[in-house]
Amino acid sequence: METTKPLTNFIREIIDQDIAAGKNFNRVHTRFPPEPNGYLHIGHAKSICLNFGIARDYKGLCNLRFDDTNPETEDVEYVNSIMEDVRWLGFDWQERLYYASDYFEQLYEYALELIKKGKAFVCDQSLEEMRSFRGTITEPGKESPFRNRSVEENLDLFSWMKAGEYKEGSKVLRGKINMNHPNLLMRDPVFYRIRKASHHRTKDKWCIYPTYDYTHCISDSIEVITHSICTLEFEVHRPLYDWILNELDIHHPQQIEFARLNLSHTLLSKRKLLELVEKKHVGGWDDPRMPTLSGLRRRGYTPESIRKFCEQIGVAKADSIVDLVLLENSIREELNKTTPRVMAVLRPLKVIIDNYPEDLVEEMEAVNNPEDPSMGTRMLPFSRELYIEEEDFREEAPKQFFRLTPGREVRLRYAYFIKCVGVSKDAQGKIKEIHCTYDPATRGGDSPDGRKVKSTIHWVSSQYALNAKVRLYDTLFTQRDPNNVPEGIDFTANLNPNSLETLSSCAVEPSLKNAVTAGRYQFERMGYFSVDSIDSSSDKLVFNRIVTLRDTWAKIEKKL
Repeated sequence: METTKPLTNFIREIIDQDIAAGKNFNRVHTRFPPEPNGYLHIGHAKSICLNFGIARDYKGLCNLRFDDTNPETEDVEYVNSIMEDVRWLGFDWQERLYYASDYFEQLYEYALELIKKGKAFVCDQSLEEMRSFRGTITEPGKESPFRNRSVEENLDLFSWMKAGEYKEGSKVLRGKINMNHPNLLMRDPVFYRIRKASHHRTKDKWCIYPTYDYTHCISDSIEVITHSICTLEFEVHRPLYDWILNELDIHHPQQIEFARLNLSHTLLSKRKLLELVEKKHVGGWDDPRMPTLSGLRRRGYTPESIRKFCEQIGVAKADSIVDLVLLENSIREELNKTTPRVMAVLRPLKVIIDNYPEDLVEEMEAVNNPEDPSMGTRMLPFSRELYIEEEDFREEAPKQFFRLTPGREVRLRYAYFIKCVGVSKDAQGKIKEIHCTYDPATRGGDSPDGRKVKSTIHWVSSQYALNAKVRLYDTLFTQRDPNNVPEGIDFTANLNPNSLETLSSCAVEPSLKNAVTAGRYQFERMGYFSVDSIDSSSDKLVFNRIVTLRDTWAKIEKKL
């Protein structure tokens, strides 16, 4: 994987200071700790690139660890998808694949240690009662009536919880900290709860499961992590992270928070993305409209473009919304240099060249990529009957319309000048065919007499065209910030009803007969497209538009 010199940020400055001070014996050891309760999205990519990138640049290590402490929401499907996504992005955890469930025995022993120190107790309060006792930001909490149980009683109760003697919700293990603490998370937080559910790895061995806050810091310690890098919403959790490690007197990594990625017109909440999938607002986790890495991969994004995007947006301390255009530009810049150009007519309109010989087929030489001459050229069949885009013809054209219209001459890309001389319509008055003439002296697209035309349009020979299905995508949400909805209104109210348009009768040039699954192309004047990795086959071409063009080789007027 090619790398560039990393841009400095406040996290790297902290690490530089630690190394200068000889902290952690100059080691740098990070981790990427996803919960296996959904598919990774572009926001996770930022964390992956940050954690693995720091380890790479400082010649350190980065672990992949699944924080699998909630058996009711986790699944091996998510585990496998996460590993696939991390590898696809170009990172390798080598032999350092861990699970929080690997540490369940140690976590339980550490809980016993906290009980013995008088720092944890078994509480019989219900969830509602704990909430009512917690207090508010301005009001102190009230201590649980079970807070002062003896160490012996707490040890017995906790062991019986582990043995499955109690119902779910009847008891929890809580830290004994301070019910007057200004941070509500420090007001005797829950460390263990009863969950009589089968775990995807430990099966039915356990019926008590540690909470994320309790598990995460100890897992970091067990793995001897030096810098525990997490998103900004965990800043309020840091005092608890520090309290648990201090009370246990074990290796203490430094937690550092950075601003999570917020992308315009995009939701990056696994819970809400799961709702979109379950309620069939989208076709699945890998729907190309989804911000998941599997969705972006299927749409045609490359790992290089996503890594570049993550590098460009940088690492900040304050939340902000990054414009989706930055992500789109990252793939445009790459594909402009690397993808072959092809001709594809998405909404075909037939053109008949009346003065072209009916039995003649010529081969026109076309450049595969003007940005990279080494990609060479290809030959395109040219015949009497062609397809052009519907939008490239107007029977009655406004003043600023420079494409084909009766009596006007335009250039066919790589071929000839043609002039519209007539129109055929069906019984309903819809245009069926355009009749044109061509100038044989303009082969290759230039006129020997020096006359100019104002527009160049693309085409495909109708005789040799391949049929294809093409999917055009827009943003999944209409609002820049889809989370910003009035109280009582569901976030799905902002779904874009026009996020997907499927065109089933497109005409593409014959060179695409051997299009590679997941191959990427620039459809001239139309945008960048990829072969759908799931729905395409040897006898059925399906393309997904990755992104529209920013600049084109021909002037494209605004829709009139």
